[in-house]
Amino acid sequence: MSNADRHRQIAQAVRDSGSATVLELAELTGASEMTIRRDLDTLAEQGALERVRGGARTLLLRGEEPPFALRAHEAADAKRRIAAEVSRLIADGETVLLDSGTTCLEVARLLRGRRVTVMPLSLQAVHVLSDAPAATTLIVPGGRPRAAEGALTGPLTLASLAALRFDTAVLGCCGLSAAEGVTAYDLDDAAVKKAVIASARRVIAAADGGKLGRTAHAYVGPSSLLHTLVTDATAPPDEVAALEATGTVVSTA
Repeated sequence: MSNADRHRQIAQAVRDSGSATVLELAELTGASEMTIRRDLDTLAEQGALERVRGGARTLLLRGEEPPFALRAHEAADAKRRIAAEVSRLIADGETVLLDSGTTCLEVARLLRGRRVTVMPLSLQAVHVLSDAPAATTLIVPGGRPRAAEGALTGPLTLASLAALRFDTAVLGCCGLSAAEGVTAYDLDDAAVKKAVIASARRVIAAADGGKLGRTAHAYVGPSSLLHTLVTDATAPPDEVAALEATGTVVSTA
């Protein structure tokens, strides 16, 4: 097992159970207790969990948005496959609006060097694209980054979105269902996502199966606003069928 795979397994185990001891995690992963202690120190530095005597515990309250560092470890392989399919759907020459979030960050990595114009809405994606080859044109919006998240929000971000129109918007979401639509954890983030949808001719949602059927706090809009959803094989079949019935094309990566 690679370090990254072990870190993902540890972070998920702590999140699922609320806490875990070094011994429990060593038995789960097959690694030594010394290795697990080093892993927990690393994950605590990344904000993925809280280090406590003898183990670790989750930082999350019920219904709270998981930290970016923790989400980066979740469903990483699925997010890379989803990003690859999203990239395939984007043609050279397009103008692309790229939402914040871990899956959209993977899309940014794949668009780097492509002959496209991209406006990313997170500091992480701006950094990825900042030294891209000349074929890629980067537009940097205004805005205030959310702490530890890097997502750009606020009046300057909304003004940047209102001033431009894009061929394609790649939208991340915290929850998506045919019944409850697209939702986000943060009200400011939801306002940005609404503006993202309004600024693009085509909206591609990028969401792993764990997001489907889930509802977060802040409402963005009905699922019918999405032209395409790119997800993975863990997506609930009944939710996929319900989304397709609203007119959204669902592609499984």
